[in-house]
Amino acid sequence: MGCMHKSFVFGITGGIACGKSEVGKILEKMGFAVCDADRVAHRLMGKGTPVYQQVVDHFGMHILLGNGEISRPILGSIVFGNPAERKALDGLVHPAVEKELQSWMAEKRSANRDAAVLLPLLFESGMESLGWDGIVCVSSSAEEVLQRLEKRGLKRGEAEQRVASQMPLEEKERRADWVVPNVGTLEDLEQSVQEIVNRIKAGKDYE
Repeated sequence: MGCMHKSFVFGITGGIACGKSEVGKILEKMGFAVCDADRVAHRLMGKGTPVYQQVVDHFGMHILLGNGEISRPILGSIVFGNPAERKALDGLVHPAVEKELQSWMAEKRSANRDAAVLLPLLFESGMESLGWDGIVCVSSSAEEVLQRLEKRGLKRGEAEQRVASQMPLEEKERRADWVVPNVGTLEDLEQSVQEIVNRIKAGKDYE
């Protein structure tokens, strides 16, 4: 890494309900620009977009709400239990999301702005090659994850199915550059994020 490199762009990933959004809020407080890839995907699937049309053509009209928008719960119930359908959905949505993220990251780099992208399926979608300065995996215990999902209204079986549909957390931890454990208080999480950012900015851990 040369001395000219001033801004940093991180990919923030992790398992479902591990605390990626909390890490995003912490980074925002530290002055980072933060982009939530799920929101980007949601926008790109909005009524009338090319991605919307492709998704409706593939899955059928029964995934639509009364106002014509795609029902994420209905679509989720289809793809979380069916790997082939999930792959089909990812194939329709991920290329458009990747294009959008690339232009967002380029914009932040040209403005010399520290930035982070919250990207749950970073490894699954093959987006580890987007030119990150580092990939951070937010990690939590299996029991805590299931409890958080239940608080969001999922039954235990549904929660376990969601967790099982993703790449194992240990694999994400292994492939990431840094791991942030989210097993204590919010203050503990803030401290862990701050330490990692400080280490990265000090140029440590780079080979």
